[in-house]
Amino acid sequence: MSASGSAEHVARQARAAFEASSHLLSSPSSSASADSVRSSALLSIRTALESNRTRIAEANALDMEAATALVAAGKLSSALASRLDLFSKPGKWESLLAGVSDVAALPSPLDHVQWAKRLAEATDTKGAIDLYRVTCPIGVLLCIFEARPEVVVNIASLAIKSGNAAILKGGKESKHTAAVLSSIIAAALKEAGLPSGLIQTVETREDIQSLLHLDEYIDLVIPRGSNELVKAIQRDARMPVMGHADGLCIGYVHEDAELEATVGTVVDSKTDYPAACNALETLLIHDSLVHTSFWPTLASALLSAGVELRCDAATLSALPSSVTSRFEGKIKPAVDVDYSTEFLDLILAVASVPSLDAALSHITTHSSGHTDVLFTSPHSPNAAAAKFTRSINSANVFVNVSSRFADGFRFGLGTEVGISTGKTHARGPVGLDGLVIYKYIAKSQPHPTNGPQTAAEFNTNRKWAHTALQPHYPSF
Repeated sequence: MSASGSAEHVARQARAAFEASSHLLSSPSSSASADSVRSSALLSIRTALESNRTRIAEANALDMEAATALVAAGKLSSALASRLDLFSKPGKWESLLAGVSDVAALPSPLDHVQWAKRLAEATDTKGAIDLYRVTCPIGVLLCIFEARPEVVVNIASLAIKSGNAAILKGGKESKHTAAVLSSIIAAALKEAGLPSGLIQTVETREDIQSLLHLDEYIDLVIPRGSNELVKAIQRDARMPVMGHADGLCIGYVHEDAELEATVGTVVDSKTDYPAACNALETLLIHDSLVHTSFWPTLASALLSAGVELRCDAATLSALPSSVTSRFEGKIKPAVDVDYSTEFLDLILAVASVPSLDAALSHITTHSSGHTDVLFTSPHSPNAAAAKFTRSINSANVFVNVSSRFADGFRFGLGTEVGISTGKTHARGPVGLDGLVIYKYIAKSQPHPTNGPQTAAEFNTNRKWAHTALQPHYPSF
């Protein structure tokens, strides 16, 4: 079978699984039973993952072995390789499992009545007309990501809980791990009584190129990865694309920032997981702090944590020789491109700014709209914090909080399918709420004569009401 034929087969299966699942779980009694089935399936998936830990670890070791060789040959960055590893970083495997349980325990995002409205009152011959806006699944999701194999589990969990189907394409670097994870998930779904085709994987770029044109089967594309990957998907897809191209996160240290809290939070923002899209990439410092002990203390803490600093002239010249000699080779003059670079490594661009307005201007120009942070006094009232949070329209705007908190799990979303910097229905960490859309349900209320409900009569003698109703699911 050709790549295009294979891809269309997968897309057809995903659409068929989505429709079969929707019909299977569309009990007229309530949506609670449907959610119970989905949540039970997720718990079965967690149990299956735990039972197959050794099998998953063996597959992950194969991917890591191949990645290590590629890093040594200069064909893969160490940052990308580090994303492959499911087991070395303390808590990563456990977090993956916890994410499945957390999603299962979340309230269903489906069948929520966002609002209800009476369009027209009853007349002598016909009943009132009511309108409801109700959440529903998007349909079939195509999720494309690089390296991180745990994304298979994250997206599968969210897709199942939100009533969607998902086609997953990971980077070739994680092919062994992703294949094992997806096979375990498919088997667990079947055992739970849901179509195994709800979660499928594809392996080649040719498959993706074909899938991006199958908008009759696929409803939404969610890419996670490099700028080049996301922009290529946005260019080629015939269906909507949700995601972010860059994670260029910027922090600004205001003149009233408190030293100890700022140092700890900045260091965490950069070093907790430098390869992540929510790691700090640029640090702006009010120039009143540059020629005091504040900046050398902050710089020393970053350097001691292994961070390379690329400094503008002011911040570079303000570092005492005791710091520059101790960390020789880790402090470099910045060039313009550093302030537009997502390093995904222990590298931080630094610049001084004369004012809050100057910081806002820099962030507006250079930020990718992912996560931007203000470090300032924690005390209220704080005019700088009020202005910063109103002026910056990034998906995540933080005050005195590490940029690493921009994460679905940490937001209490259970896990996330990705970060969206777009300005559509979902922004920031995209959890369950970002994977549902809404539909309008209009209903004619019963009447003794049940006359026809026609739009034409509103051009003559019938009036619109447009009055609010209690938002409850319509009874039928």
